[in-house]
Amino acid sequence: MRLVGQQPRNHATSQPRSAKQPRNLATTQPRNHGSRSNLATSQPALALLAVLALSHCGYALVGHSNFLNPTIKTVQVPAFINRTTRVELEQRVTQAVADEMVARGRLKLVTQPSQADVILRGSIDSFGLFAIAYNAQGRATQYQVSVTAKIELLDHRNDDKVLWKNDQYRFTENYQVNVQSTDAFDQETRAIREIAGRFAETLVTNLLEGF
Repeated sequence: MRLVGQQPRNHATSQPRSAKQPRNLATTQPRNHGSRSNLATSQPALALLAVLALSHCGYALVGHSNFLNPTIKTVQVPAFINRTTRVELEQRVTQAVADEMVARGRLKLVTQPSQADVILRGSIDSFGLFAIAYNAQGRATQYQVSVTAKIELLDHRNDDKVLWKNDQYRFTENYQVNVQSTDAFDQETRAIREIAGRFAETLVTNLLEGF
């Protein structure tokens, strides 16, 4: 059965091909012949996969747009709540998110709720740091860092209406360590600082640019 709009296979040839004639793979027919119809039929499947992927990650965007309203100009980022045993983790993450907001230049960071159009609240619910690669001496050369957080962006101009929410915002990344350093605590501290910055980059991108 031939799909509507699909061209016959011998469309680019000057003579009809006999049923017994072998298929000519070197025909001058363009390689992307029929790609438009294939693309059109694959678009619903791609859209479904995107929806399933976002649902799996726990994203929930309130409203009709995937982008931050241009009328929103200022943001407050209160200190994140730390529900883990990692000391100072909330300070690193909160500062990294605030710095990333300033670096993007899209929103002005303010310190008082009365000055904020939106408020970004968060809690860090889990944190893991695991060695995943070792050198010949048995020292860890690479760590995997995972963070799970609860994030809410609230419209403070409208009774703190939820604009964006994710109860299980997951972030995982590998971190290469400096094997020359002998201070394991310093290595972990540096890893947390680096990962906090990357976590902030990903989060702010989701908030400002959509998915």
